[in-house]
Amino acid sequence: MNDRLKSILRRKRAEVKAAQSAVPIERLREQISELGRPRNFFQAVVDRGKASRTRVIAEIKRSSPSAGLIREDFDPVAIARKYHAAGASAISCLTDEVDFGGRLEFIHAIRDAIPLPVLRKDFIVDPYQVWESRAAGADAILLIAEALRESEIIDFQILSVELGMTTLLEVHDAENLCRAMQHVGFPHAGYSLLGINNRNLRTMKTDIHHSFRLAELVEDTRVLVSESGITSGDDLRRLREHGIHIVLVGEHLLRQPDPGTALREMTA
Repeated sequence: MNDRLKSILRRKRAEVKAAQSAVPIERLREQISELGRPRNFFQAVVDRGKASRTRVIAEIKRSSPSAGLIREDFDPVAIARKYHAAGASAISCLTDEVDFGGRLEFIHAIRDAIPLPVLRKDFIVDPYQVWESRAAGADAILLIAEALRESEIIDFQILSVELGMTTLLEVHDAENLCRAMQHVGFPHAGYSLLGINNRNLRTMKTDIHHSFRLAELVEDTRVLVSESGITSGDDLRRLREHGIHIVLVGEHLLRQPDPGTALREMTA
């Protein structure tokens, strides 16, 4: 784990403590009891038959530590509507405010505007955040293998399934892939996806070939999601050739004048 990630995780734990004081978990449970069932994120992106097309999880974020400000005219609901109209299968919404310009409130706003399931993308380090995610309307959460102990991954997956949410378990290196693979499909098949982050968290450089290499180690590539560094229809084609039919794309789309048009062009 690099120093940047360690710093973010320390900050995140402090934020969790503050959130617990402001909104006790009992109140989160009450909020969840008033919600309907989560939308099925897993079903929205995984083709159980012979996959023939790429399903896109389109990401919404204003900025990032590696890229700085990505989009100045940032309206998460308007962007989500464009993604939906352009054929996105699901939405990924950054909720970290300090480094990504996100807010937890964006999730409900997006779900009220479009029928797609929404992934909360953040640094999950505490069970409280799993409850918080569902109370905010999230249908899925991101778990970063490099940031969590194995016992935490298991606990968070169990709690997510109890709340009806899908987990996207993200890895970067082969060592963490081997550690994470045994937990994909736990505790029930149909609730977890395996993400390959093409961005090296140490150097912050992206390389789509990273997905090609790691996909060779995965038996069931139907649950594989390639993340970061994807910019063209040719990238999607090459990923399909390696058995990967789900991608998470954000920065490239958000840098274009119209993110919806950019998504249509990529998937045409």
